Amino acid sequence: MFRFVIFGGAGFIGRHLCKFLAEKHPGAEVHVVDLAIKNPDSLHHCVDIRSPINLDLPRGIPTVIYNLAAIHKTPGHPTQDYFETNMRGAENVCTFAEGIDAQTIVFTSSIAPYGASEDLKTEDFLPMPNTPYGISKLVAEQIHRTWQARALGRRLTILRPGIVFGQGEGGNYTRLAKALRKGFFAYAGRRDTLKAGIYVKDLVRVMDLMSQAQNCPFQLYNCCFPKAPTIEKIVETMMQVMGVRRFVPRIPARILKAGAKALGVLDSVGIGFHPERVTKLMISTNISGEKLQRDYPLQFDLKTALEDWWKDCGGKGLE
Repeated sequence: MFRFVIFGGAGFIGRHLCKFLAEKHPGAEVHVVDLAIKNPDSLHHCVDIRSPINLDLPRGIPTVIYNLAAIHKTPGHPTQDYFETNMRGAENVCTFAEGIDAQTIVFTSSIAPYGASEDLKTEDFLPMPNTPYGISKLVAEQIHRTWQARALGRRLTILRPGIVFGQGEGGNYTRLAKALRKGFFAYAGRRDTLKAGIYVKDLVRVMDLMSQAQNCPFQLYNCCFPKAPTIEKIVETMMQVMGVRRFVPRIPARILKAGAKALGVLDSVGIGFHPERVTKLMISTNISGEKLQRDYPLQFDLKTALEDWWKDCGGKGLE
């Protein structure tokens, strides 16, 4: 008997991971743990990780814990929320792991601990987070590392994903696709901004492979394409896959910055603009995925990933 426990399992990545594990490991128990669970049962548990985790799961069963649970939209939450959920949640998940004698945790961190700069970031780059989210994720990494070091035989994998995209994402790539189809997108300041990312099907596949690596007590990987594509490359590839042909203009940075205050007012009434998000559009996430590609090669590049997503949506959109 084998068991998977997925904290944050009702979210975008969690849903894909649950489906993958059920298909790859028939017969294994897949427990979904999430605050968003509406109808709990023996495999679906409504749990708030900010509080001690009380799940009636017996000890002695080989268990892999995936900790995906987090508050991650930034900006968008009070500062305290990032620390309370991401740090206290990490402590509670690790305490739970000790309680059921789980020997393996896969923790999805973020590229946010690297901080904002144009420098190329490998796994050896010194983390310098400059947001509450990035700081909380870096501390959460250390909490998991403390758990791993506390007893022999424990295995920990920390993943730092770039933008994760795919069916059901509802995030950056989905909004970009909708904007391109409607002709509402323009480059923010520059066309050469690098944006690290990974297709969700590749992410969950390598997460499973990493969890089964028997001789690796600790692993740390950036989870993204080997080299981050530019926003122009993403846009051109997406338009090609969707069959969209149109000129995409560029809005000069000085105009965007001058309008940041007005955009903030629009955000306050629910239109969705925020000056910090506008600024983020002009900053590269120059993250190296070379180590991941060497040890756990991806099956999709940007074009084949978008084509596969398009196929999954019946050729009607990227949603």
